[in-house]
Order: sequence, then C-alpha cells, then structure tokens
Amino acid sequence: MRRGRVPVPAPEAGRRRRGSADAVPVPTPPGTPPGASPGTPAGAPYGPQRVDDPHDPRLSDYTDLTDVALRRRREPAEGLFIAEGEKVIRRALHAGYRMRSMLLSEKWIEPLRDVVEQAAAPVYVVRPELAEQVTGYHVHRGALAAMHRAPLPAVPELLAGARRVAVLEAVNDHTNIGAVFRSAAALGMDAVLLSPSCADPLYRRSVKVSMGAVFSVPYARLERGPDDPDGLRAVRDCGFTLLALTPDERAVAIEDAAPQLRGRVALLLGAEGGGLSARALSEADGWVRIPLSHGVDSLNVAAAAAVAFYATTPHGR
Repeated sequence: MRRGRVPVPAPEAGRRRRGSADAVPVPTPPGTPPGASPGTPAGAPYGPQRVDDPHDPRLSDYTDLTDVALRRRREPAEGLFIAEGEKVIRRALHAGYRMRSMLLSEKWIEPLRDVVEQAAAPVYVVRPELAEQVTGYHVHRGALAAMHRAPLPAVPELLAGARRVAVLEAVNDHTNIGAVFRSAAALGMDAVLLSPSCADPLYRRSVKVSMGAVFSVPYARLERGPDDPDGLRAVRDCGFTLLALTPDERAVAIEDAAPQLRGRVALLLGAEGGGLSARALSEADGWVRIPLSHGVDSLNVAAAAAVAFYATTPHGR
C-alpha cells in the first residue's frame, strides 16, 4: 500500500493507448446524407420510411445484434452503438448523442412521434417479424436507434472536477458494467474509469441494464490497467486517495475508513473471481471491505459497487 493511510498489511507479492476503440471515426461513403447510416441512399428523406426487405442495406446497423463477438468488434470500429427502447433512446438523445437511424415497428411511431419528427436521421418502419429477422431476436421494446459514439475524454480532463470516482479493473461482463453504471448514477459518483480490458459501456446489453445511466456518468479508459506499474499514476497525480475494495479479512470495514473518505476518493473494483490484481492492491493507499454475514465470502461486483458507492457518499457515512 502507498502512504499507509488505512493501516492494513501489505499484500503478498504476487497497455495500450487510451480507449480509442470506444469511438473510432469511420469515413462516410460518398452520397450518404449527413448523420445517416451508410446504407441510406443520397437524397433520401428523413422521417418514417417503410422497409420490407430484411437484406436492405439501410438496415445494416441492426444486423446480427445477438452475435456478441461480432458486435463487440464492429460497433466501436464503426463508431456506433445501439439504444433499445423508448426510455433509453430518449436518454441517449438528451445526453447529446447523435442519431444515425431508427428502426421501429408500426405501433411505436405514435409514442415516439416527437422523436421521429425531430430526428435528423432516417426512421425505418418494419414489421415485427422482419425486425426479428434482421436483429436475430424478438425486439420486445419495438424501437431501436443506431447512435454515433462520441470521443472519450482524457483521464486528467475527466477527473478535473471530480471527488468520488470508481476505477474498474478487468470487469468484462456487460451486465455488470451496466449495473455498476446504474448504481454510479443513482448514488452520485462523479466518474468511472475503465481499464483497457473492461467491457464496453455502450454495448447494447450494458446500456439496457443501466437503463441509459451510461449516458449520465462521465467515463474514460485508462491507457494502462491497474496491473501496470504506471496504470494508476494519472489518478494519483490528480490528488485521489486510492481505496481497494476487497473481501480480504485484513481490510478495514468500509464504515471505519471514514477519515479517508473526506477528500478525493477513487474506489478500485475488480472482476468477479480473481478480484483486483496484486499490483492494484499494492498500489492502493488502503484496503476496505464490506462486512458480510452467514458465511458469504463476497458479493457480485455490481452489488459490492452499489454498497461502496453509498458508503462513500456524505449521507452514507
């Protein structure tokens, strides 16, 4: 541990550029209307357009949504993400993300009438069966939108005005990422930092689980993960106390770490199973734990994050 701010034993001994993959601009093919999907023909009007062919190139943004490996590669590379459902679409737009296109079943035109009328992008109206053919699943919420990604801020820029941040190491499950962001938004965390190996917060599953909270909490990617000797230097240089959340019994109960929670605090959380790396634990200023009962040795990372976020709020301590 650094600086010994929380007196616990030291742990036994046991990457790449900032998250550019989260927002990579892709050249737009000639003749594509501004802001529209690449398959949209030149001169195509915005507003509702009925599409009856599942192979229509205008629907290319929505193909194979259930192929996780494909979409994880394709979406960042093409600078897009998918928002699903009325609430999530509205939250994405409210957060300032630009729309590429919308895919709607007939019954969703009226509930989204204001969005459709204001959209500076084509709106494709399809039968529910055709939507399932294109996406690979039954679109229960009846509305999808392909959105443009935005460039991520640099870490110092993100942390400039922050006081309470979460630093996630190797949390590569999209459901957990979405749940962590939802808790971070609900409990007033100022920002989230992701290691290079963390899952994409803008992947459809992450966005859906977070109920659009990924649009509310600023985030960035570390150039190197906490397992790198310099991985946390940018956070420390911004004046943050690094507290590692761990179930290790040598850690201090989080409610007893109050003196360390009055300044700028960065909570380090690791993936389920392995938890935080030995390097991350050794770089922390202190270890904190959530006291558990009935022989339970640990919590899901999303549940642990929610408890820790609450404990570090002014009203939670």
